[in-house]
Amino acid sequence: MADTKGGRTLRALGWILGIGAGLALGAYVAFQVSPWPAALLIRHAFERNARAISAALTPHVPAGVAAQLDLPYDALDPHARLDVFYPVTLEPGQAAPLTIVWVHGGAWISGSKADIAGYARILAAHGYTVVGVDYALAPAHTYPTPVRQTNSALGYLQAHAARLHVDPSRLVLAGDSGGAHIVAQLANLITSAAYARRLGIVPAIGSAQLRGLILYCGAYDTVHVNLAGAFGGFLRTVLWSYSGSRNFAADPAFASAAVIEYLTAAFPASFISAGNADPLASQSQAFAAALAAHGVRTDALFFPHDYRPALPHEYQFNLDSAAGRLALERSLEFLGTL
Repeated sequence: MADTKGGRTLRALGWILGIGAGLALGAYVAFQVSPWPAALLIRHAFERNARAISAALTPHVPAGVAAQLDLPYDALDPHARLDVFYPVTLEPGQAAPLTIVWVHGGAWISGSKADIAGYARILAAHGYTVVGVDYALAPAHTYPTPVRQTNSALGYLQAHAARLHVDPSRLVLAGDSGGAHIVAQLANLITSAAYARRLGIVPAIGSAQLRGLILYCGAYDTVHVNLAGAFGGFLRTVLWSYSGSRNFAADPAFASAAVIEYLTAAFPASFISAGNADPLASQSQAFAAALAAHGVRTDALFFPHDYRPALPHEYQFNLDSAAGRLALERSLEFLGTL
């Protein structure tokens, strides 16, 4: 009897180990043949962090801001929604001095306009109309879908300007992380006919309407990236997800995503910043240098390598820190020059 029980135990253990090994192999294969498993893990972590950042911003959000929420900017696209914030002191049909169109970050695979709603309200309290734009996420939706969608959002804002307190002649594009990349591309296609043709996107507004950009913690060279080290796995996942190609660096359709390679002197005046501990800080610094080399008016906020406390990716949303408050102050100063 004891031997029989022992045999059964060994067989059960064998089944368990076999199932475990099969699951491990299946997981390994899944991670190798599709970006979805890793992308979903990253999305979960990013969404949890975004909720924490939004909660920390809540005490800084002032009163006196009105909103029109979750407006469909493309009736045929369920992902195409936007929020509009503006001072309650505006009269019906009155536009704010500038309209800031902010595209959220999340490495193209996560995030929503809700993540930047608190920050949008803070900016709106300073007298601006601020628009938060949603777009479809990768891997389900690939490049250049978000660029097309944000372009459509500009067309919608122009068509409904009076109702939304938008001045379509004075628009500013803003974004953080992946959103900074999206708006940098959009600004480039608005100001460069050759780049617009390359992307196959007809700009919804003219270059004279776009007064400037605010770019935080962005990625601007999506092809010539350093895939070595611990950050390399993350980059492979998000770029595979967004491009739709595992070999994204050699994909000719994704080459235009490296917006730094296509800049012209017509690019709008830009404010650019990143934290000293941000893995993408070098991309922001390179982009600022490239704009300056083209003669574009560029205002940059960077920090020494030994700045403490070290400033992570998306440092600007932490208004409990001196650096976050400085970033907001510098952003407002830049807006005042446009």
